[in-house]
Amino acid sequence: VQLQASGGGLVQAGGSLRLSCAASGRTFSSYGMGWFRQAPGKEREFVADISWSGGSSYLAGSVKGRFTISKDNAKSTVYLRMNSLKPEDTAVYYCAARPRSIGPVTNPSMYDYWGQGTLVTVSS
Repeated sequence: VQLQASGGGLVQAGGSLRLSCAASGRTFSSYGMGWFRQAPGKEREFVADISWSGGSSYLAGSVKGRFTISKDNAKSTVYLRMNSLKPEDTAVYYCAARPRSIGPVTNPSMYDYWGQGTLVTVSS
C-alpha cells in the first residue's frame, strides 16, 4: 500500500483543516487506518484510528471533540478533519495503514505502511 498525505498548511488558532490520505496498491478496504503526528523534538504520537470498514473510530484524548477521522473505501482515502486548532497541534501529520484488528491500535509499530507526512502549523 502506498499512502500520500495532503492538506496541511498554516492556520490560525481556532481554525480548521482537513487532511487527506490517498491510498494505492493493495485493497484499501482491508486495512484499518491511523493518523499520527510528530512535533519538533518530540516522539510520534497517536492521534486517531479507524477500522477497516470505517464503522468505528478512536481518538486521542487531546483531540477528542475537535478532530474527526473518516474513511471512504470507494475513494481509497482516509480523512482527518481538524477543528478548533491550537498551537500545540503544530506537527507533521502522518497517515498509516494496519491489518484488521478487533479494536483500535494506538501503537505505531503495529502499522505496516506510512505516508510521507504533511505539515500543520497553527499560529497563535
